[in-house]
Amino acid sequence: MTTRDHLLSTRAEALSDGSDTDPRYDEAGFLIDDVDGEQLDRQERAALRRVEGLSTELEDVTEVEYRQLRLERVVLAGVWTDGTAEEAENSLRELSALAETAGSTVLAGVLQRRSRPDPGTWMGSGKAQELRDIVIDEGADTVIADTELAPSQRRALEDVVKVKVIDRTALILDIFAQHAKSKEGKAQVELAQLSYLLPRLRGWGESMSRQAGGQAAGGQGMGSRGPGETKIELDRRRINSRMAKLRKEIAQMKTSRDTKRHSRKAHHVPSVAIAGYTNAGKSSLLNRLTGAGVLVENQLFATLDPTVRRSETTDGRLFTLTDTVGFVANLPHQLIEAFRSTLEEVGDADLVLHVVDGSHPDPESQISAVRAVMAEVGGDAVKEVIVVNKADLALPDVVDRLLRAEKHSIAVSARTGEGFEQLQELIARELPRPDIQVEVVLPYDRGDLLSRLHDEGEILSTEHQDEGTLVHAKVTPTLQADLASYAVS
Repeated sequence: MTTRDHLLSTRAEALSDGSDTDPRYDEAGFLIDDVDGEQLDRQERAALRRVEGLSTELEDVTEVEYRQLRLERVVLAGVWTDGTAEEAENSLRELSALAETAGSTVLAGVLQRRSRPDPGTWMGSGKAQELRDIVIDEGADTVIADTELAPSQRRALEDVVKVKVIDRTALILDIFAQHAKSKEGKAQVELAQLSYLLPRLRGWGESMSRQAGGQAAGGQGMGSRGPGETKIELDRRRINSRMAKLRKEIAQMKTSRDTKRHSRKAHHVPSVAIAGYTNAGKSSLLNRLTGAGVLVENQLFATLDPTVRRSETTDGRLFTLTDTVGFVANLPHQLIEAFRSTLEEVGDADLVLHVVDGSHPDPESQISAVRAVMAEVGGDAVKEVIVVNKADLALPDVVDRLLRAEKHSIAVSARTGEGFEQLQELIARELPRPDIQVEVVLPYDRGDLLSRLHDEGEILSTEHQDEGTLVHAKVTPTLQADLASYAVS
């Protein structure tokens, strides 16, 4: 099938400007050399074009039959209002990866060029009808919009396409719900889902009434009866109550997390947070650095629960590595709020390893999206190192471009181990060092303190004497207090 056959459009009518020159058309029948000042070309405004290469249908018939029994069949839709065509298609391809991660079969994707989304049906009523034709042709049962739709827009679009319509936010929330494993993770996801659902509750008039209003319930009779509290109001009240309970539970879990974090800080153990776009390879990086054995999946949002592991610098100093939840462009606000306690691991770190997928078509946009979310939790104030991962798959000129653009950056491959020695040396250089100099004589039966000096401090020299080991070292305030009784006067 040709590209022209895939192009779903309506020809823009030529507007006469009173000129004697006849309007010119291209091979597809579109008017050319016609731009309305700073506005969009008419042919782009009118076009609803298919994006190739999004289908995830399998060719093996037996597998297809199995998938069709359990997976939703979806068509993706995007409205492109600014940026380049390549950026719009990359966004739709990311939506395709999200849909597949959620367990859907992606059949087709369409993009429409508009100066702004239609306030009614988001795409415009005519294009919504064309989308309906695609849904029928493909046999789809769901449409996924590449944005967060207003409740009225979703309902209006559903009325036209006659199948279920969900938006990008609902899709991401669904993925989080599937992947949450810990009690805290499940509570955070449920809170985000309820926050999203609350303004989208629907009712159908008087049929939703469930109890009498006024004094009717008390037997007051005529003149006091009203529609009372409707079912939608009851649902809204239940949701608000459940959200309040979840917030209380998450606050209690946050207290436990804060206690552990403060304990590490009290012992002056430096912390490194691994942040980055979803599926950039953060968990693979953690496993390569620490042997943590964290789940690694080639899918979006495989990690939701933060993992903290202990590691050592090349010169033997202890530090902690934290694997955090991945970010994504236009991460739903409900998720940022619900996962705030988890994301605060980034803001409280001494160093952030910002992992970037070097093989992605547009890694710079991923960097911008991650930094936008990090700024909301205070992560923008922490020292940051850009780690360009998947260097073995990335184009060399892309890696060079990123390394030149970012002052503190390094290229690695978590799969092959390339660049990891340099990364470990970089971590050792960037982490804060103990800065209080002490000179102590440790008795030979206090090997525990000598071990702590090796783990938590920086030993400058040692000398074995009759009464013990003379140690000259740089230590933290906590360790200095524990060594005070052995200090050389």
